[in-house]
Amino acid sequence: MQRSNYRIVSGVVFAIIAAAQVLRAAMAVHVQAGDFTVPVWLSWIAALAAAAMSFWALRGRS
Repeated sequence: MQRSNYRIVSGVVFAIIAAAQVLRAAMAVHVQAGDFTVPVWLSWIAALAAAAMSFWALRGRS
């Protein structure tokens, strides 16, 4: 896979993850991993991080 294709695919994947995290946080979906309940505010941080990585991948520089 060429570098530009890799960046596009990874940017789109991170954008989908960011959208899913925003949706989870906005709808206040309950998530539990074992005995740990994942707080909603953590999804906002994950959405920001994923959106930043998506922007970084899609910004167009090689």
